[in-house]
Amino acid sequence: MARLHHVPLSPFCRKVRLSLAEKKIEVDLVEERYWEADPDFLRRNPAGKVPVVRLDGKMMSESAAICEYLEETRPEPPLMPKDPEARYEVRRLVSWFDDKFHHDVTSKLLYERVNKKITGQGYPDSRNVKDGAKAIKYHLDYMAWLLDQRRWLAGDVMTLADFAAAAHLSCLDYISDVDWNRSAVVKDWYAKIKSRPAFRSILADQVSGFRPPPHYADLDF
Repeated sequence: MARLHHVPLSPFCRKVRLSLAEKKIEVDLVEERYWEADPDFLRRNPAGKVPVVRLDGKMMSESAAICEYLEETRPEPPLMPKDPEARYEVRRLVSWFDDKFHHDVTSKLLYERVNKKITGQGYPDSRNVKDGAKAIKYHLDYMAWLLDQRRWLAGDVMTLADFAAAAHLSCLDYISDVDWNRSAVVKDWYAKIKSRPAFRSILADQVSGFRPPPHYADLDF
């Protein structure tokens, strides 16, 4: 069985969890307090970051590299298209969410509201929270524009791009920071993706001191 060292409200960990679950790989979840710089954990990943997964006798880190490895070693069901241009679009969008969306939104909402409290780094920076709340509107509008033209974010089939986006949004939804009324097409997309079996363990997550809204685990919103 695979073993994943993770943090429940990490979008990068959630992206890997979704990929593992979609490919029906059983995984033992180990919650890791990475900020404590435990020597055993640092031996697994000297960068001191999660996710870290043990699979096929190997210890692997970095969510993008892990997901690419899963795709290459467990190609069914596919989360990357075969066409090079389509693969590029998936990679572009994964990078968009893990880089730009993370910088603009996740780090300013989730990290300020939750991570600072959990890691004992003080109180949220109100300016960062305000900037994140403003930026998420732009990103939701961009997603709506994509979904007006496509069935899924990167094209006509679900891909890793959808999991990357859903990983970030599910973390933010846990703390009620997503305005699902802003776009019906984005809300429909999220309802569709969170109803997949791969999402079950994520929707069951509970973080001490933080209670999700009633709709969080409701497949019908």
